[in-house]
Amino acid sequence: MTTPADTASAADAHANQFALLRQRRFAPFFWTQFAGAANDNLFKFAFTVMVTYQLQLSWMPPEMAGLVIGALFILPFLLFSATSGQLTDKFDKTKMIRFVKNLEIAIMAIAAWGFFRADAVVLLGCVFLMGLHSTLFGPVKFAYLPQVLAPRELTGGNGMVEMGTFVAILLGQVAGGLLVALPGIGHGTVAIACLLLALVGRGVAQAIPPAPATDPALAINWNPVSETWRNLRLAHGNVVVFRSLLGISWMWFFGAVFLSQFPSFAKDVLHGDEQVASLLLVVFSVGIGIGSLLCETLSRRQVEIGLVPLGAIGMSVFAIDLYFASRALPPAAGMGLRTFLAQAAHWRVMADLGLLSLFAGLYSVPMYALIQMRSQPTHRARIIAANNILNALFMIASSVLAGVLLGAGFTIPQIFLFTGIANAVVAFHIFMLVPEYLLRFLSWGLSNFVYRFRIRGAERIPADGAAVLVCNHVSFIDAVLLMAASPRPIRFIMDHHIFRVPLLGRVFKLAKAIPIAPQKEDPVAYEAAFEQAVQVLADGDLLAIFPEGALTRDGQLQPFKGGVMKILEMAAARGVEPPVIPMALTNLWGSFFSRVEVRDGKHVAMSKPFRRGFYSRVGLHVGVPMPPAEVEPDVLRERVGRLLAA
Repeated sequence: MTTPADTASAADAHANQFALLRQRRFAPFFWTQFAGAANDNLFKFAFTVMVTYQLQLSWMPPEMAGLVIGALFILPFLLFSATSGQLTDKFDKTKMIRFVKNLEIAIMAIAAWGFFRADAVVLLGCVFLMGLHSTLFGPVKFAYLPQVLAPRELTGGNGMVEMGTFVAILLGQVAGGLLVALPGIGHGTVAIACLLLALVGRGVAQAIPPAPATDPALAINWNPVSETWRNLRLAHGNVVVFRSLLGISWMWFFGAVFLSQFPSFAKDVLHGDEQVASLLLVVFSVGIGIGSLLCETLSRRQVEIGLVPLGAIGMSVFAIDLYFASRALPPAAGMGLRTFLAQAAHWRVMADLGLLSLFAGLYSVPMYALIQMRSQPTHRARIIAANNILNALFMIASSVLAGVLLGAGFTIPQIFLFTGIANAVVAFHIFMLVPEYLLRFLSWGLSNFVYRFRIRGAERIPADGAAVLVCNHVSFIDAVLLMAASPRPIRFIMDHHIFRVPLLGRVFKLAKAIPIAPQKEDPVAYEAAFEQAVQVLADGDLLAIFPEGALTRDGQLQPFKGGVMKILEMAAARGVEPPVIPMALTNLWGSFFSRVEVRDGKHVAMSKPFRRGFYSRVGLHVGVPMPPAEVEPDVLRERVGRLLAA
């Protein structure tokens, strides 16, 4: 069994997410889900092509084939997601994976018979069963990762899975379309390919290490309606997680609009043939894959939800530009791939589509990782099942709305424009409801584009549980930089005067910083600040304090006050003994946000923004956690001083 210590040490041992493919805890799982996604799409696309071009069915016209097959595949997500979430929490996830792959072999054996007989009814039944297969696998897929990966690996692991899924979808659809079209042997070749992929997936699944049940005593509720409602209520109990579920479901709504319109967009707007439609799918899939893989690099290997607003902005910008790029294309006869690529105007369309999907990858991966990290482990699979239910509902709503708009006379480019604008409105609404996204975006942008922010010892910031972070106080943005260093929210105790600083005061209010005033000035606010601080620790969250009490005026470390001792004493009285983690911000003195002497001993801040140059190097050194019994103000100051000198 993989232990947390194993995953933590493994996280430090490899340089990037691709190294996970050499590790048993990830590689067999990755290739198992890759084979399953490829098989799903090979089977569905081959069947769709067969019904559309090869069979003459009076009861299912060709133009309805894709809609019927898609609806049958999604239906099990609505009916059985709640049950599959319970099964995943109750049983060993590796055993669940192997059961699902055994089921896939049985389904593909029936599908093979259906392909040989060209029996659409049998194959429609298999579409429903493969939807059931995917419904059972979904919660396992996302609940397995946080159980075997360290927190610093979650973003990279999810990025790899997201990339692998879209590559598998692409390869499956391409293979399905090519194989079913083979003269005389197409149906049989598809049958054999589907069965072989199922067998390969089951074989690879045998190498997945055990992943024990997180709630083995769970009593299964077999009523899908009541359990679905219970799962949604369970998810709603954690505001950040529930809003993230809605955000991911919106992404599927957004993506479904584009994916469902590719054939018509290629034919009626771009005036291209089937190869052009396939090219659009390739560009979209590659964009998603690149965006997913970029997440680990851009997030410094932590769960960085600051990328989500960046992704939302990119999705809207390039969806709207796709409208402008495609509305004025001249009419032409059906173009082949070479003719299409020879026209410069089409490259703007492909760039918009590729960048739109790249930003969708940046948007979705951190949200998945956040849900995995913030969900209670014993209920994680049921939360993910609730996500699958919402995804299915949003995708159905997407298809219905697109159909209504087309029926009302809207063009496909106008639908893309509408979707881009709607995405901006929805994203803004979510970010206002959960300000943590915007705060993380601000801290991520500041630490990546205003400064070159480097962190040493980031792994010492605990992934869960209470802790007191103690840091020197150099500038007005110290708290923002600490936000960027931690994958978890931090509650700050800050001098009440800083809340009057324009813009920064608003930021700290959104971050729920705790204002503190000197005891002589406002004894009520003073005591209230300590009560709030202790409650933060009692809730198992991170608390940060700047024990110097004010910004340094000369760049030197000032004496530490005794507030941290009072917090620890009050916490101990409530049975809470959090570790204290010393930190040191380096090279911030003299920057725009710090005080600096201008003349006659006068110190000011936020003047001459480029006096240090742009993109200057700053850092954070995180020290070894200290038990509360060893903490004294002078000892803490000495520890922070050593970090500054390191």
